[in-house]
Amino acid sequence: MQITDYYLEPANHAADFADLRLIRQEVFVDEQGIAPDIEFDELDRHCHHVIARDRQSRPIGTGRLTADGKIGRMAVLRDWRGQRVGQSLLRFLLEKARRLGLETVSANAQLAALDFYRKAGFVAEGEVFMEAGIPHQIMRLSLQPLDNTVRRAAKPAPESVPAMRLETLESASAATLQLINDARRQLTIYSRDLEYSLYGQAEIVEALKQLALRNRGGGVSIIIQEPANLRGQTHPVLELAQRLTSHFQIRAPVESEDLQYQSAFVLNDNGGYLFRLLGNRFEGHWSPNLPPKNRSLLEEFERVWQRSRPCSEFRALGL
Repeated sequence: MQITDYYLEPANHAADFADLRLIRQEVFVDEQGIAPDIEFDELDRHCHHVIARDRQSRPIGTGRLTADGKIGRMAVLRDWRGQRVGQSLLRFLLEKARRLGLETVSANAQLAALDFYRKAGFVAEGEVFMEAGIPHQIMRLSLQPLDNTVRRAAKPAPESVPAMRLETLESASAATLQLINDARRQLTIYSRDLEYSLYGQAEIVEALKQLALRNRGGGVSIIIQEPANLRGQTHPVLELAQRLTSHFQIRAPVESEDLQYQSAFVLNDNGGYLFRLLGNRFEGHWSPNLPPKNRSLLEEFERVWQRSRPCSEFRALGL
């Protein structure tokens, strides 16, 4: 059976543990008989996790990477095996390891999974050993470093720029465009419904596209407060997100406290921010570099992000 619509996203242990547990409980505990106290260890909270979801946001696969480069807990639900979900999870974790600067990664692979790792370039090391009552083999892979051949001397941090008022759509558009163009790798958007008058502008859409394309591992994280307003509509940012799926993540709040939030903002990873008090209006303030305000808004974004749901209705993937 071929079921090809799924997507990947980083998983937060605190926010996503129920979904991680569901997958690993079914695969390792129920199918393979591994004891829960072995399967779910203290190391989980310190690892980088990835999760695969179907179009209804249901978890279908997961894996984790330790700080010292050990890949493990790779699991895919039975109905999704043979759909290349495992390969996608592994590629995600290898890319994460490269971004962390790791030179090698390893995996304690069950013997039945050796070919899976060999196809990704892993080489067997040492003797077969028993772990949780199952024969395993250490597999190791040397990583190609990210292309950092052109290194420029670090520039001194620019001076903070006092906040400036926004009063019109035109001023908000110009400020948003500058924030996108100034971003180094990441952009964060908190919006009511991706206001078409702002985010539907061709210049802004093109700037988002260029940001995604020029940065390996970079991307755009978007919280849409009222995604129902966009159903059945054509929106250029959503179309772009569907084409560049690995660079865009979209979530929607579910908590009543978050749904009552009235404001909207844009942040880049270069100290810039734009804040509108009301998400359906364009009055507000912004600065190309005001780190304290940027950090406070980023903390608000992360708080909501961790308890929001993935907007799978906007993700048309076939990996």
